[in-house]
Parts: sequence; C-alpha cells; structure tokens
Amino acid sequence: MPPALPWSGKSEALIVKAGNPWITPAEAAGFQTTPRYAEVRAWLNHLDAASPLITVNTFGRTTEGREMIYVRASKGGRGKPVVLVQGGIHAGEIDGKDAGLMLLRDIALRGKDSLLDKVDLVFVPIYNIDGHEQLSAYNFPHIRGPAEKGRDANARNIDLNRDYAKLDAPESRAMIGLIRSLDPILYIDCHVSEGFDMQYDVTFTYAGWGKYARHRATADWLENRFGPTVSTALTRAGHTPIIYPSPIDTRHPEKGIRYSPEGPRYSTGYGDFIGMPTVLVENHMLKPYRQRVLGTYVLMEAAMKIAAEDAARIAAAKATDRASRPSELLTRWKPVATPIGWIENFKGVAFDTYVSPASGREEQRWLAKAITFRMPIIGQTPAESVRLPKAWWVPREQIEVIERLRLHGIQFESIQTPKALKLNRVRLIDPKLSQPIEGRYPITAEFEHYETDETIPAGSVRVPADQPLGLLAASLLEPESQDSFLAWGFFPEMLAPAPNTDAFVLAALGDRLLATNPVVRRHFDAKLRDEPGFAANPDARLAWLYAQAGPGHPYPLHYPIAREKEGAQRLGL
Repeated sequence: MPPALPWSGKSEALIVKAGNPWITPAEAAGFQTTPRYAEVRAWLNHLDAASPLITVNTFGRTTEGREMIYVRASKGGRGKPVVLVQGGIHAGEIDGKDAGLMLLRDIALRGKDSLLDKVDLVFVPIYNIDGHEQLSAYNFPHIRGPAEKGRDANARNIDLNRDYAKLDAPESRAMIGLIRSLDPILYIDCHVSEGFDMQYDVTFTYAGWGKYARHRATADWLENRFGPTVSTALTRAGHTPIIYPSPIDTRHPEKGIRYSPEGPRYSTGYGDFIGMPTVLVENHMLKPYRQRVLGTYVLMEAAMKIAAEDAARIAAAKATDRASRPSELLTRWKPVATPIGWIENFKGVAFDTYVSPASGREEQRWLAKAITFRMPIIGQTPAESVRLPKAWWVPREQIEVIERLRLHGIQFESIQTPKALKLNRVRLIDPKLSQPIEGRYPITAEFEHYETDETIPAGSVRVPADQPLGLLAASLLEPESQDSFLAWGFFPEMLAPAPNTDAFVLAALGDRLLATNPVVRRHFDAKLRDEPGFAANPDARLAWLYAQAGPGHPYPLHYPIAREKEGAQRLGL
C-alpha cells in the first residue's frame, strides 16, 4: 500500500471509549477488523432487546441459505417515509455496515432519536452475506482495511450490483421485494472505490452522475438538495467529499473522469428507472478504514436529516417521474469529443513511476503528496435510441421472463381469447455469444425489424408501455437495450440451428433467398467478406441462409417477444 495522507476530523468524536458496553465490534478492534455475520446479528439482537426503537427482521435467504436481515429504527406511526441504507453488496467494501451499527446505537441509546421524528431508517448491514463470510486478506487488496474482507460476488459468483434487472440471485429478488414493500424516499448503497489516489475520502454519485438520469425530478432533488447538504455536513466533520470521480485512465488521471448514462443492472440505475432517489457511496479505497467508516456515518446521518426535511418534496418528485411516459429509450452512447466541464483545483495526489520486476513495465508509485490540477469531465452523446411501442407481447411459455416482470411489479395482463394484431417483430442478424459473466452468456447482434399481421394466442401476456414502470419494462424487453433479457442471454433457443435437410434443397432455397431478399443478401455478402472461415464452409453458408428463410422456423434468430405498434424502430443518432 502507498503511504496514507494524514487525517483528523471532528467525526472522530463519534467513536465511543474503550469499555463502553455498547461499543461496536469495529470500534473495539480499533477499526482493524470487521465483525462476521453471526457477530453482527448477535450485536443487533442485543440492541433490539435494549431499545424499543430497534427491530431486527428477516426478508429472504441467500444462495447458501443464510437469513438476510434488516433493522428498522422507528418511533412508530403509520405511513412514515423510509430511508433505506445497505452495506456490503460488494462484501469487501464493508464501510456501510460498521458505520450503520454505530449510528443505530446512537439513535437507540445516545440521544439521536430525533432523527426518527419524521422518517424511519431501514438498514441492511450485509447484503451479500455469503460473499461476506469468505473473508481473506487477499480479497480487495486495493482497499486499506479492514485486515480481512469478503468477496465482491455471491456464492454463485454473481455480482449483485449487476443483477437488479435480471434478478438471477435470490438475494436480488429479496432486495427488490424489500424495495417494493417499503417504497423508500431515499435509497443509499455503500461501496468503496477503485481507481487512483486523491485527497477526497468520501465520494458519492447518482444514476448517470445526475446529468444523464432517465427521470429528471428525482435527479434534480439529488443534485440540488442531497448533494450540497451532505457535502456541507461532511466538510464540517473534517472530511473531503466530491461527486464520485470515475477515471478514464487510472495510469493517467489527468485524462479526465467519466460521466455517463447507466442501465437498471446497477442500484443507482434501477432506482432511476423506477423513480426512486438512489445514492451510490464510493469511499476512497486508500483512506484508512477508520476514516472511511466515520465519513459514512456522517453521510448517513445527514441523509436522514435532509430526507426528513424534504419528505414532501421527494414524494412529489417521485410522483412526477412515475407519471411521466417517455417515448424513447436511450440504448447506446459514446464519449463526446471535448470535455463537458472541468473541476478546477482537483485535489489529487502526486505519483512517480518505476520499472516493476513483477510486470516488467513502468508502474505508479503514489507519494502521499497533495497536488491540484484541472480535471476534465468527459461526458457522453447518444448513439442509438429506440422509440417505444404501445406494448410488448410475451408468449405464455416464457415463464422465466414473466416471473421476473412480476417480481419487479411491472403491470401486465394475460388475454383469454386470441387477438388479431399488427405487430413489429425482430430477427437477429449475426448473433454472437459473449464471454460468460454474471451467470449468463450475453448475446450481441444486429436486429432487423419487420411488420407482420398475426393472431396472438390465448394466454399471451401484454405488457403496456403506459405504466409507472414502463421505462423499466422497456429496458428489459427492448432487444437493443444493454440490460434486456435478450442481451443477458435469456433466450438460448434462438441460437439453435434450424432443422437440416439435403444440400441440393438448401442450395436452391438459398439461391432464391439471395435473389429476392436484399437485406439477407447484404448481410450474407458481409459475412463472406469478413469471415473467411464462414466463406469457405459450404454447410455453414447453407445453414445460415436456411435460418433466415422463415416463417417455417419460429425459433432460430427470431426474438420471441413482439412489439405492438406505435413507433417500432431503432433510431440511429
């Protein structure tokens, strides 16, 4: 580890003295270690027994069967708005857990119960419990403390902060259920950053860094009210906050930091898509654990205060966003050519380089010397959008997709009798499987949209775009979306080859298709040009052409979800 910058601040007064009966495990260990799940749960049960303000609850089970717990701090009263805070979605980034234990203790027993006058606090100390219990000194080696840390992913090696949309993990389904039951006015997700060394210790951001949020009312509240309020509290407590600086190139910090849109796979993206103010906390990895935990405490306390003060304003912002009906979904973007802004006097840290015997190249060596420089902010410009249809039609046999729509709370209905419709269908052009990630084989492809008159069978599911979660439905069902079920590989049957037949029949069919379908001809010629192996393989050529020759083959390269027209095409931007 590089040397740490010296630090002291008023927030150090939050730490109780040794011997205090309500000292947290991290405080007792001098913030050198963090408690395991069983110790956390025992400590919280003890606090529950000692204070009527605290209740420990369960809300699901992990992949390995452990009970997921949350703590509700409340003075009672019906209909009180909720601030939901979670720690340890990446279990090696565990600052939120130990900060939350300290704050709960001080609310219950040390005079901070006024935080509960207008809001309830719901705190999930460890989201990724299975990963948390795989403690090792070699997990998250870039983070300065605690001595042993958990893993980023769950027991199936699924990163839960990539799973909000597709909901493959039981932990994710439990969390979405909790969010739906609470409908919080503020959701805070505690992390620790990667990147480069700098003077800032507590950084945070929102979906699209606020600038590229899909829903503006909640984004405006986060930018104009939450950010300034929390930054002021952190500065007064001796911390140095900033909106999370995500580096373009960690080896060259001066190249800039990135602001960009994001999808609902992430906590912040998901919150944005459903109209729920969501904050991503990214404490700086090289700051000592003690400093990071105290900064998180200050942020959480300030967040509760501003949420209580602005509860009516937040509710109005949520209602505005949920009443909106976007007509398009941004699906692709690219960096702009020039910076969209600058941070003057960015508080960096100096480094030099040396030739590493391990890597054989020059590597950075951070010097614990404060510097400032002008930091460019690199933004994004739209590259592709999709105009949304009136509705999507999901075949009744797509049980996995329908169940996930239900888990998200997306509205849909099943038809009881067949229905004749004019539909927009999608055919995949040259699909490719990506490397496996997050328990899935993602698919990339080009898409050909075409119109068709069909009779939809009874039992089919209609998902209207005109609903509060219409934008979330679009992100899951529009094939161009980077977080769609298609993109995540939910429909492997599309990639199975069409049934085969004799070569002389296929050749005649292919010849006719090439002569009569210019779209197929164009893609075929491109494959011949770009893929020598394909061009030299007669059977592959005939099989590819046969797969394009529907409608006799309802599965190969045909996206099973149809789009009920209004607007149904991709818009190149």
